[in-house]
Amino acid sequence: MSMKHLQVQIDDHSGFCFGVVYAIEMAEEILEEQGYLYCLGDIVHNDEEVSRLTRKGLKIIDHSELKALRNEKVLIRAHGEPPSTYELSIKNNLTLIDASCPVVLKLQNRIKNSFDKEDNIYIYGKHGHAEVIGLLGQTNNKAVVFQDISELDIPNLPKNITLYSQTTKSTGKFYEINEILRENGITVNTNDTICRQVSNRDKELRSFAEKFDKIVFVSGTKSSNGKVLYNVCKEKNDHTYFVSNPDQIEESWFGLNESVGICGATSTPMWLMEQVRERILTF
Repeated sequence: MSMKHLQVQIDDHSGFCFGVVYAIEMAEEILEEQGYLYCLGDIVHNDEEVSRLTRKGLKIIDHSELKALRNEKVLIRAHGEPPSTYELSIKNNLTLIDASCPVVLKLQNRIKNSFDKEDNIYIYGKHGHAEVIGLLGQTNNKAVVFQDISELDIPNLPKNITLYSQTTKSTGKFYEINEILRENGITVNTNDTICRQVSNRDKELRSFAEKFDKIVFVSGTKSSNGKVLYNVCKEKNDHTYFVSNPDQIEESWFGLNESVGICGATSTPMWLMEQVRERILTF
């Protein structure tokens, strides 16, 4: 029983999005069958979940290691991959287990169609992010990627552009960018390709964060979605703490009889949030 009499609740909207659930289920199925499986890049941006799966035989490789592989099965994670990865796998006789998220695949297709029509393609997204690399690959790396509108030289942009977004970006920010471009006389053909499961999380978390005295936000440090959602909570509840595992929780954060809400990123496994809850209940 908690000495501090804390009421602890996990946000039931938090945890893996369906793209990640699908990738992990595919991985676990093959690990059961053959005892090992190569995965191109971190299957999910969460170290705790990655180490759970590595213990089951998942081998995380990068693109240079992929070049040396022959006659193996390789999992493509939810973020998707550029066409070059598929070409290489044919050359090296690799079987790709494609767990690319359907939302991402649809976006890759739309970008490829735009590129074939010779549109001026701009992508709002994080430089070097796995999903963005896959999107850029649809345009032979010709599209312009920007993380912030300040990176664009607005007076010298083409008068007519086609705008896409990485699926996990904030909708608010995306529409702000649209607005600024239009105010500057640019015709924007907007493609809102933001995943609603991720962007709705934003709204759900706002109301969740307000309900509790303290919020513990659980996420890997590599998750960009985690950083965004942590800040959403922090804005609504100043007593929001970021942890990647139960050992980082400090008893001094909590007072007597307080209510504590636990939530996380789309890459945070439910079992990890449950461990965090168990830990808090020992105080």
